[in-house]
Amino acid sequence: MTDVPVEEYLCTRIRQAEQALMAHHEAVLRGYGLTMIQYTVLLALSRQGGMSGAQLARSCGVTQQTMASVLTNLAAKNLIHREASAVHAKVQIATLTDQGRSLLDRAYQEVIVLERALTDTFSPTEHASLCTLLERATTVLVDQTASIRSR
Repeated sequence: MTDVPVEEYLCTRIRQAEQALMAHHEAVLRGYGLTMIQYTVLLALSRQGGMSGAQLARSCGVTQQTMASVLTNLAAKNLIHREASAVHAKVQIATLTDQGRSLLDRAYQEVIVLERALTDTFSPTEHASLCTLLERATTVLVDQTASIRSR
């Protein structure tokens, strides 16, 4: 055991920042009737175009079963449309509906306020340094997880 207080652990600080970020986004998105994962799916579809459930699951970091449920809910709200892939008949490709794009655009305008506030908190040099440090931390986290899974 080290003499470093738990509140000074990097993992604790990263988790606290992530929890604060998620709480903010969830509060904003609740007003649009969206969960964070639903918003992430809509955002991915707006940037990538049509995607399969498997592609979306990988992109959003969830299981295919979870994604199937998310896509069913989004389709029921008429935020996405699903149709059979031209390449694989059993694969459904999801695309945004006009209603989905409109809702995403409105929600994004509110979500981006936090991004701007965070960016304004740091000088350009600090911002670049923080991004670099977070990328390095993420690499370590991913590598450590991969090494555990490969045991």
